[in-house]
Amino acid sequence: MLPTLHLQATALALAVSATTVGAAIAAPSDMTVDAAIRKEVISNTVQYLKADYVFPDVATKMAADLQARQKRGEYDQIVSALRLAEQLTTDMQAISHDKHLRVRYREEAIAEDKVEDDESPEEIARYEREAKGRNYGFRKVEMLDGNIGYLRLDNFEEPAIAGPTATAAMTFLSSASAVIIDLRSNGGGSPEMVQWLTSYLFSPTPVHLNDLYYRPQNATTQYWTHAYVPGPRLSNTPVYVLTAKRTFSAAEEFSYNLKNLKRATLVGETTGGGAHPGRNYRVQAHFQVFVATGRAINPISKTNWEGSGVTPDVAVTATDALTTAHKLALEATIKNSQDADNRKRAETALAKLAQ
Repeated sequence: MLPTLHLQATALALAVSATTVGAAIAAPSDMTVDAAIRKEVISNTVQYLKADYVFPDVATKMAADLQARQKRGEYDQIVSALRLAEQLTTDMQAISHDKHLRVRYREEAIAEDKVEDDESPEEIARYEREAKGRNYGFRKVEMLDGNIGYLRLDNFEEPAIAGPTATAAMTFLSSASAVIIDLRSNGGGSPEMVQWLTSYLFSPTPVHLNDLYYRPQNATTQYWTHAYVPGPRLSNTPVYVLTAKRTFSAAEEFSYNLKNLKRATLVGETTGGGAHPGRNYRVQAHFQVFVATGRAINPISKTNWEGSGVTPDVAVTATDALTTAHKLALEATIKNSQDADNRKRAETALAKLAQ
């Protein structure tokens, strides 16, 4: 049974991409801002930082810095909405080093008290249409030479709508000698889809993957693999995960979880470094601020990848990651497979790759 669709404001999603409900699809047209608008945006941003930002001490420093800059008149000459959002984001990130945290200008007016956990049926329907139009992030699934499975996943959508597509992809890969999961263009998404897909890589015995602590609720949500998923599991299949600098947020969680559990070999570049889930707050009719209200806590490392990114096991350029992982998978198949035909296919494919 698939989970119920819930477009949480607290999803471990990429705050700077247009992958969630209500996010802008194209760059908005600019708007002129006056002193009253600047004051409202800054005042409300400070309010939400102090109330909900995951680290209260950092929130206090950011709030004081914004107010000091405002008092010195540093924002007085900014008349562009886009420029104001950019500058406030730069100033907050200079203190927090939090890549999720940002102010965004919206061309369309934002309804009063509008937040992501109160979406209308129309907005949910639009999200579902847009997600379907992207095939729920599943860009490619194929079998490479030597019986090596390949999945390119560009986003982690909610399993309530993307679950059947995920199951179809994992079923297709279930006969592979090894699987390569390509997250080089993945900017994040739903932690529930991270949980769902990861469950296919383990036995039915639940495995503790990650915790998300949220300051507003002073509560922690634990994520474990599912005891049941439809279709075959790949519990004993070697896994290689491709990463790049643009791999971010939930895609980093997927990589970080598997690395700490020693379930996958990461190949590529160190990832972007965004581990703080949060939500959008309306701070003015055309401005919202994404405030990180929580943080990921890995049960093994007791920390996360915020600011540092996830370091690959095999460091190569993003361009070379697929070829490198394919070669590693073939070599492992030759060394470890008990099936003579599998070994022969891998040897032939490796020789072809070397040409």
